[in-house]
Amino acid sequence: MPATFAICVLIVVAWAASGPIFGFSDTWQLVINTGTTIITFLMVFLIQNTQNRDGAAIQAKLDELIRVGRAHNHFIGIEHLTESEVEEIRSKCEAAAKRHDREIAEKAADKAATGKNGGRHAPKNATKHASKTAGAGTRKTAAGKNASKKKATA
Repeated sequence: MPATFAICVLIVVAWAASGPIFGFSDTWQLVINTGTTIITFLMVFLIQNTQNRDGAAIQAKLDELIRVGRAHNHFIGIEHLTESEVEEIRSKCEAAAKRHDREIAEKAADKAATGKNGGRHAPKNATKHASKTAGAGTRKTAAGKNASKKKATA
């Protein structure tokens, strides 16, 4: 690339130096304008081609990381979907990320609450355990009532 740039600079310098020879005519100006327009036109396609190859290489690398990692394999090849399909996947990913962030925040809040109480409060699932125990007792009582009803009808 440095050689190409140097060649372009030499062409512009030669063109500028030839100005007095051609009397800075309209034709002289048209030569540089036409040349720069053609070069710009060709460079657009060269740059686009380079970006397409670069994008394809990056996509291949990302696909390989997804394939060998713990990510969902259905993300491989989504660059070929329509814009609305990609937007739907993006929305689902954003919702999942927000859910994950909420879960992390809740866990952090629980840890902070545990630390503030000095670890002396009842365990987090102690209330669940108590309600299960109470529910078991209620079930036994209900079963006992049903047994009493059966005995009474017999």
